[in-house]
Amino acid sequence: MTKLSGMKKIAALFLTLLFSFSMFAVVSQNEKEALIKLYHATNGGQWKVKWDLEAAVATWYGVTLQDDQVIAVVLQNNNLIGELPQEILNLVHLQELDLHKNQLTGTIPLFIGKLKEMKVLNLSFNRLTGTIPSSICGMSKLKDLQLYMNAITGELPEQIGALKQLETLSLFNNELIGQIPVSLYDIKTLKTLLLNSNKLSGVLSIEVKNMTSLENLSLFDNKMNGQVPLELEKLDNLKEMNISYNMFNGLISRNLAILDTLNMTMLNDKGVAVLLKVRNSQNTAIASDD
Repeated sequence: MTKLSGMKKIAALFLTLLFSFSMFAVVSQNEKEALIKLYHATNGGQWKVKWDLEAAVATWYGVTLQDDQVIAVVLQNNNLIGELPQEILNLVHLQELDLHKNQLTGTIPLFIGKLKEMKVLNLSFNRLTGTIPSSICGMSKLKDLQLYMNAITGELPEQIGALKQLETLSLFNNELIGQIPVSLYDIKTLKTLLLNSNKLSGVLSIEVKNMTSLENLSLFDNKMNGQVPLELEKLDNLKEMNISYNMFNGLISRNLAILDTLNMTMLNDKGVAVLLKVRNSQNTAIASDD
């Protein structure tokens, strides 16, 4: 036996042992019961990829363990039908819950904010109703919050600015109303802000200049009004922007008109689409009210 083949056999044995140990990971009874409750509450028997509840938790599709603790549940597009059970609170080490593109109903549970280790929460493309619970603002480690393509109503939580590590906030295609909370502009880590296709109103604050990491901003198809803040130009990382089909007015710069996907097409007080005209000057423009 050559030295090389011997090393290959040792490596294979090591990987086999490592896999075997992971199979016998001892997940706490509370965490296991929480997963089983999730399975039954969301019609697990009809999932596209089912769990064998008699097998080790480490083998369950979409479940990630670390140090015998459940840190991720990723079940995208797996035909989950039903409401999230309260027992998921027992997944105290959970860092990622991704249930994108299923058929979840009911509201986002008030207790969700008690999962303090959560970094990624994706409940997008479901059938959720009700409001965004303010308890989410207590998930201080959250980096990615995606709730788009639901039927969520009400206003954004005033305390949303407490999510100091948030990088992605994607809430488009819901029925959100009210103004953008002032605290949101204080999230300096935010890179993607997608609030399009809601019913948001009010102004876009000049404090948007504080969002220095912002790369993608979409407020398209809302009811926002007032002056388009020239402070948007101070966002050096901004690569994509669409704030058209609102009721913004007043002066804009050529730079902003070019940056906007639809070149600042707004709706006037008669509901008529109006393309904001820009002057040759770099920093000023006038809106057409024709």
